Amino acid sequence: MSFIIRKIMRYSMYVFYIVVKPYSMYFCNKIPNKKLPPIKNELLRIPGVKLAEMIRNQNVKCEDVIKAYINRCLEVNPVLNAIVEDRFDDALEEAREIDRQIQSAFKTIDDMKKETPLLGLPLTVKESIQVQGLSNTAGRCYKKKQIAKEDAPIVKNARKHGAVILCVTNTPELCLCWETYNKNSGTTKNPYDVRRTPGGSSGGEAALIGAGASLFGLGSDVAGSIRLPAMFVGIYGHKPSPYVCCPYGHNPQSDDKRWPDYFTTGPLARYAEDLPLLLNAVREQNGPSLQLFKEIDVKKIRFHFMTDDHSGMTRNISPCIRESLFKVANHFNAREANIPLMIWGFDICMSTMMPMPFDTIYTKTEEGQKPKTEAMEILRYVTGRSQSTLTSVLISTFQFVTKNIPKARKRKLEKIKEKLSEEMLKLLGDDGVLLYPTFPTSANNHFEIFHKLMDPSFLMVFNALGLPVTQVHTGFDKHKLPIGLQVVASPGNDHITLAIANEIQKIFGGWIPADEVEAKLSNN
Repeated sequence: MSFIIRKIMRYSMYVFYIVVKPYSMYFCNKIPNKKLPPIKNELLRIPGVKLAEMIRNQNVKCEDVIKAYINRCLEVNPVLNAIVEDRFDDALEEAREIDRQIQSAFKTIDDMKKETPLLGLPLTVKESIQVQGLSNTAGRCYKKKQIAKEDAPIVKNARKHGAVILCVTNTPELCLCWETYNKNSGTTKNPYDVRRTPGGSSGGEAALIGAGASLFGLGSDVAGSIRLPAMFVGIYGHKPSPYVCCPYGHNPQSDDKRWPDYFTTGPLARYAEDLPLLLNAVREQNGPSLQLFKEIDVKKIRFHFMTDDHSGMTRNISPCIRESLFKVANHFNAREANIPLMIWGFDICMSTMMPMPFDTIYTKTEEGQKPKTEAMEILRYVTGRSQSTLTSVLISTFQFVTKNIPKARKRKLEKIKEKLSEEMLKLLGDDGVLLYPTFPTSANNHFEIFHKLMDPSFLMVFNALGLPVTQVHTGFDKHKLPIGLQVVASPGNDHITLAIANEIQKIFGGWIPADEVEAKLSNN
């Protein structure tokens, strides 16, 4: 993409701004500025690693843990609108059964830790991931409720290792937006400011975790859908290396053989130390070999950092995020990396990931319903009769444009992608990481993402390159909103990014409940 076209696309966002900003302000002004109630039950503040040990050792009842999280869900969901459907009664019964089993000494403590490391821990799941018996619409409006007939493989693994599933959480329609809203379940709010978005597409999941109503959860990521929400609500999210977690059992889905190269399911958590615990339990046993609990000597890790892709299409990162990035980089003596080909990140993503076929409102229709056409659906949308959101309505247009990129252009971008991948692997090796912004700013107001559509290229370039990435919470900006950065490593080195995330949490602090941020910042 030429410099001129890049600038044209960048400035086109200002045109969108003129349209989007007034609507965003109107929508946000209608939202009552409610605050979340403070966390009163101390069980909600215990990391999963420790909580699992307490349950195994009968220092706390699983039933009490599950009750605490259910009560917190009931407290915060009227404010956040994060839960699509719950299974609280079943979760409580499972918790009681777990307590009975532990009391009967059905296994030794060591066996429980080895075979069921998640035993008794509450888990929430993005609604687009199949949980048997619960809603699996991915935000679409259907005449007949869509219920998952079986668990997705990643959910099966979680249950197998002892997790207690509480509910499924909200997504944008078909996960096609970085804002979590749809015409079926409504709009999810950010726990730190309800006038802000929690991001998407794992926005409901992140909002519930960030509010202290979920310990950790399962999301999905093809363009930053785990990492952006994790940053916006001050928690941790990990996009695993390709094929570590099964990408199937998800709505939408694709039959393209390259789909798992870019799309993955993965964990979100309030505490960095819980990410390896959850990832190790839900990953595919026949997938790539990982050493998630390998001891890492941080002094032997080579740290690099970049502040942007220098493409001219993304906005400059905010002063607070820049300061935070430099603070972390200076602590680890990171060297600034120079990767000129990063300017092609957006182009590569559009030419490789976007053209892939996946389920849309035009390709997957309800039984007995006629297939939709884009022209009619656009007409319905502009006349206020469509049951779909704008991104779902226009997805065929986006795919048509990207599918029809000239073949010579595609070949050129494929070669650039291969060379960029080689440069990244050379930079990182098996003992290096890249510190990189997650997003230029903290959480934006609802719907403002539509005039910031170039900025998620900070995230999706790593999907295109197939690299493991962990979003790490690093503090708060002047608006008292969470900020963070990405830690990137070579494929298969997930343990390194997770170890660095834990180290950053120890040094710079981790998750803080929304009502405690002001006091914490004042003390600092």
